[in-house]
Amino acid sequence: MGKPIGIHMMNQSGNSPKAYLRTKILTATPAELRLMLFDGALRFAEQGREGLQQKNYEQAYNGISRCQDIVLELINSLKPEHAPDLCEKLTALYTFIYTRLVSATTERNVEMLDEAVALLRYERETWQLVLNQLAQENASAGGMQQTPKPPHMNGAGDGSGNTSSLVGGKVSLRG
Repeated sequence: MGKPIGIHMMNQSGNSPKAYLRTKILTATPAELRLMLFDGALRFAEQGREGLQQKNYEQAYNGISRCQDIVLELINSLKPEHAPDLCEKLTALYTFIYTRLVSATTERNVEMLDEAVALLRYERETWQLVLNQLAQENASAGGMQQTPKPPHMNGAGDGSGNTSSLVGGKVSLRG
């Protein structure tokens, strides 16, 4: 029997998962990119967790180090010139997460990794709630935009309800 039709058609049309991801990244708003960073960090942390549990330390290292790279991107994408207090708090949180990831790797400790993952999940859920709330506000204002602008949080941003001034819009397609 030949290849399944779905796979054959996908390969013929050139719509590979990498091409889809690339398009998704290139068309995302800064707020959506940040959500994707959280998703990627959690996915790689889970790969690292599986590696630690199975005593496959190469897999653990690869997953956790990729998660660390994303946490560094979360730190580097902050723009403290627009919201210094908020960015200072987020930098401290992300630095703590990063150090827990380093400790989890060096000590081969699942509990330390789980602590970092719990914080990343909380941050991801919070960001998703903010995006959902903003989408509702845009809808009730009558002018639902195709993708919501990032929210105005605790005096942060430029006062327009747009936190894109708080975060950068760069995401690496590597890895």
